[in-house]
Amino acid sequence: MKNLYRTAFAVMTILLSGIRIAAAQEKVAGIAEFDKTVHDFGDVMISDGPLSCTFNVKNISAKPMLIHSVVTSCGCTGVKWTREPVMPGESGSISAVYTNDEGPYPFDKSLTVYISGIGKPVILRIRGISHEKQLSLEEMYPVRFGSLGMKSTRLKCGNLEQGESRSDETVVANLSSSEINVSFADVSPFLSVKVVPNPVPARSTAKMQFTVTSDRSIWGKNMYYATPVVNGREYISEENGKKSGSGKLEIYAFTKENFASMTAEERDKASRPMFDSSSFTFGKIKAGTPVDAVFTFKNIGKSDFKVFKADVDAASYSIGSIPVVKCGFEGSFTVHVDTTGMPAGETLVTVTLTTNSPSRPIVNLFITGYIE
Repeated sequence: MKNLYRTAFAVMTILLSGIRIAAAQEKVAGIAEFDKTVHDFGDVMISDGPLSCTFNVKNISAKPMLIHSVVTSCGCTGVKWTREPVMPGESGSISAVYTNDEGPYPFDKSLTVYISGIGKPVILRIRGISHEKQLSLEEMYPVRFGSLGMKSTRLKCGNLEQGESRSDETVVANLSSSEINVSFADVSPFLSVKVVPNPVPARSTAKMQFTVTSDRSIWGKNMYYATPVVNGREYISEENGKKSGSGKLEIYAFTKENFASMTAEERDKASRPMFDSSSFTFGKIKAGTPVDAVFTFKNIGKSDFKVFKADVDAASYSIGSIPVVKCGFEGSFTVHVDTTGMPAGETLVTVTLTTNSPSRPIVNLFITGYIE
């Protein structure tokens, strides 16, 4: 049941991906350019009191730009923004103050920004970790690559659309008594990573910034990798003095089609899939019994329906070819799941399709049942 809830939560995250989450220095719809869209306060003390930051946004269009409103995710965050129109080439600002009184916990707050001419709201984020007592760098950054300390080797870059880049950042630490120089080897295509400042001063923190750039050869869920090199040397990551990884960072991103430039007429003429059912139930089976889930759909749109990629969150699976289906025709495909080694109890396997349909750019299908 825990696996069921965990997966369902992940699916909800994908279903909410229609909201545009902006990246660092992202240009949005040819209208706005943000100097940053994530502000990470890092590790702070509750005794520090309220925390403030400012996001600057430049008008890169030929017309005046207006920030209509900014909505915060909770009452713990206050916000002010430029109310007058921002002229072409000029910049406005959005300032946020987090009360920092919710207790010694990680916090991640969002600011939903509505800007004239941009169809989707832009999401800005402020985050960090509040502590009740002072911790050492080693306690705050338990994962080590030599003298480089991190909180985790697994990072998320979020969702991006074709033609975009998506960026994020995390705080890292120099755990040694002298400065270190950090570079990266074996970096995956379409990924860039850097540390600022670099070299990192002794016993201090820095920002590790990473960017994933879209490419039409890459769709759906993907993992990107980079190997930290500290003072010219590669290390296997350690946590609490024990080897804990392969020496690589894992950065997750999800890529889907970009329909921002489509006109209403083009959307009306696009593909639109309708599935007979969004779920396939295999009932009660013994672990190791193979499952063949068949999904059937019809294209009720006005142009060919195409699936760019199908992702399945099962350890062992295979998927049949998904046909390109013309308007008015039906298609089907089969997902084969090997249940060997899967935990007993209620099971939920999610199949995520990345498609060419503007009405359903992401389709989530479910394989459910009970494993004895």
